[in-house]
Amino acid sequence: MRINSLLDTAARRHPHRVAVGDRLHRWSYQQLRRRSINLANLFRAAGLRPSDRIAVRTGGAGFAAILFAAAYADLTLAPLSTGMRPFQLRAVLADIAPGLVIGVEPASVDVPAPTWSAERFGQILATLDQPVADPRPGVADGAPAAPALLMYTSGSSAQPKGVVCPHERILFATEAIGQVLAYRPDDVVLSCVPPSFDYGLYQILLSTAAGARLEILGEGEGIALLDRIASSQATVVPLVPEIATALLRLAARKPPPVKQPVRLFTSTGARMPAQLADGLRAAFPGAALTHMYGLTECKRATILEPDGDLVRPGSVGRAIPGTVVRVVDRRGRPLPPGSVGDIVVEGGNVMSGYWRDRRLSAAAFQLTAGVRRLRTGDRGHLDADGYLYLHGRRDDVFTHRGVRSSTAEIEAAAMDVAGVGGAVTLPPDERGPFTVVVATGRPASDVLRELAGRLEPAKVPVHCVTLDALPLTPHGKVDRRRIRAIVDSRRSPTPVQVRTP
Repeated sequence: MRINSLLDTAARRHPHRVAVGDRLHRWSYQQLRRRSINLANLFRAAGLRPSDRIAVRTGGAGFAAILFAAAYADLTLAPLSTGMRPFQLRAVLADIAPGLVIGVEPASVDVPAPTWSAERFGQILATLDQPVADPRPGVADGAPAAPALLMYTSGSSAQPKGVVCPHERILFATEAIGQVLAYRPDDVVLSCVPPSFDYGLYQILLSTAAGARLEILGEGEGIALLDRIASSQATVVPLVPEIATALLRLAARKPPPVKQPVRLFTSTGARMPAQLADGLRAAFPGAALTHMYGLTECKRATILEPDGDLVRPGSVGRAIPGTVVRVVDRRGRPLPPGSVGDIVVEGGNVMSGYWRDRRLSAAAFQLTAGVRRLRTGDRGHLDADGYLYLHGRRDDVFTHRGVRSSTAEIEAAAMDVAGVGGAVTLPPDERGPFTVVVATGRPASDVLRELAGRLEPAKVPVHCVTLDALPLTPHGKVDRRRIRAIVDSRRSPTPVQVRTP
């Protein structure tokens, strides 16, 4: 089965119920299915064949149509962040080798494929509400389906890595998450999380599986989040801590009505501080909060029951149905409750590897006796009841403002800045903010401004320290301990910051 089966079922059961809406469009399930099938036919008419790849840099209701159209046509979809700078975009597009690119302007970066600009795609959307001539668009009958998605995420390398996501594992994850979160047909899910982040993309799948209505806020509409909650009568709102902080600021200026419809906030990505969670419950009486843990490589691993953080502070929940979460030592042996070790996830939610990277795939993904296993790189412990608590990462991947980043990715961008002869990234922790240390004679503000032109806003360090040269160990490696000590001694009360474009 392919993920378009979710839309087929929803359109049959709820043909006239609103499926998805944004500031320009509002489509029923029947209309979304019609547009998706007609778009699949356009993909084939454009010369795309099963297993070809489409790179997409757009959002809103139009993305939902692309998502299902790609599945109908047996194409692999690669959602791209609108925050990617040309420095990153060139490498990712080369890795994807797409047959079609949607929403990337060729003037901004060399595009190695035919391109539909955002304007052209908008015009195409307006032509898709036609009767469906072929209710079952051509697929590769008798052949294995192409992967549904390539989801690009930061890893322990200089460039983002594409996680290969097959249809059956996406469907497994959607069903398992849906069992726990229990979205309902009468729910209105309001999302301002972009589809390039799997948390945002899965709102389309979860809402469709439930027959719920999904309202999508576009880029730059975050300031309207509180008003849209009220106007859409949203009942479910997915958040990351940064969005929660902004929402509470808005609520402080204009408190929401005492009687408001939100019944559930969900949170993943970076850990949400207790004061933020308490603030949401105070500002939205009657709304519960659910903490979750996962990675793009397995979508979701654990989910805490609503308001479970009040009983188990710091927990991110138990394994989703049909999966197992273990904490093991360095040799892979299970550890007893309370012992801190490496987090391993097993089950049908584990994706199949990294696109075109066998070495990295072999290090993270395993298949033993038919069981798929993911070594997450995260550390944590389980309590006696199987609830998971996180203790950070073993490798150099960290989360900042809800976005996964890697030290290698930041350092590669810094080394691309003229005059920089070396770079070290210090992730944010209790000792200080997100910092990059560079060997250069240029001012720190110049380096940060250059990085803002190369990285997504959440990946731009808030602090920069410049040195004549990076200190080295006797073995010739960068001495990170000495660098940390230098940064601690030189940190100014107010970090050097720049406005990102």
